[in-house]
Amino acid sequence: MVSAPAAVLQVARQAATVLSDQKAVDVTLLDLRGVTDMADYFLVASGTSDTHVRATAEHVLDRLKAEGMTVHSVEGLEQGRWVLLDYVDVVVHLFHPSLRSYYQLERLWGDAAVVPLPAPSA
Repeated sequence: MVSAPAAVLQVARQAATVLSDQKAVDVTLLDLRGVTDMADYFLVASGTSDTHVRATAEHVLDRLKAEGMTVHSVEGLEQGRWVLLDYVDVVVHLFHPSLRSYYQLERLWGDAAVVPLPAPSA
C-alpha cells in the first residue's frame, strides 16, 4: 500500500509501462479519486490470449515486486481470462478481449477521469 498521491500515480504508471512493454492492448488508466474509496486508480488493459494475459500479469507482479511493491491480492491468474492485481491504491485489470468488451469497466466507471499515458515504445 502506498499513501502519497504522487507515489500512487507513479506505481500506476510503472504498471502501465510494463503492460505496454509486454504488448498489452488499449492500456487505460482511470483516476478514481473522488469517485470511490475503493482505490485511487484502476489500470485496465487487454491481452491477446489467455497465455498473454497470464504472462503479462506475471511481468507486472515481478516488476512491481522488484520496486518494493507487494500485491495485496491476485485473482484469475490461473485462468488468464481476467486477472486482477490489487495493490490497494492501484488495481490492475488485465482482460482477455472478449471479457473486456463484456464487462466494460471504462463505461462502468465513466465518471472517472482518464489519465494520459506516454505512447508505447516502438
